[in-house]
Amino acid sequence: GIELRSPSFGDHHPIPARHAKDHDNLSPALAWSGVPKEAAELAVLCEDPDAPRGTFTHWVLAALQPTVTGLAEGESPAAAVEGRNDFGQEGYGGPMPPVGHGLHRYVFRVFAASAPLGLVAGASADDLRRALAGKELASGTLVGTYQR
Repeated sequence: GIELRSPSFGDHHPIPARHAKDHDNLSPALAWSGVPKEAAELAVLCEDPDAPRGTFTHWVLAALQPTVTGLAEGESPAAAVEGRNDFGQEGYGGPMPPVGHGLHRYVFRVFAASAPLGLVAGASADDLRRALAGKELASGTLVGTYQR
């Protein structure tokens, strides 16, 4: 599989406030290795499975070149396709769990696809999952936590 990590926080460790929606709302830096040589495209997904109304999508990013080995803090590559998060916006939307709701997990995943996914701006997490069906070569997961 793909090894996914962040210079911004450790696996299952707190996400710094600058990445939160009500702070600087900067996407965290990510770095990965172990992408299969036959990969045609990479995609990134971030979801909160602990949201009160069910899994909440924070970030859908597709059409990343398979040679890319990470993203800088706040980076959205020019050629990448920004999907829609559950705040109703395209691009990254940081953690903003209900105040007093306790610790939420934010699951970051990077996927390697065997063929182009063909997603367009505004694509949802479900659109990404459908596009990956039968094309997913490998994935990597990193979990950060946040509470208000």
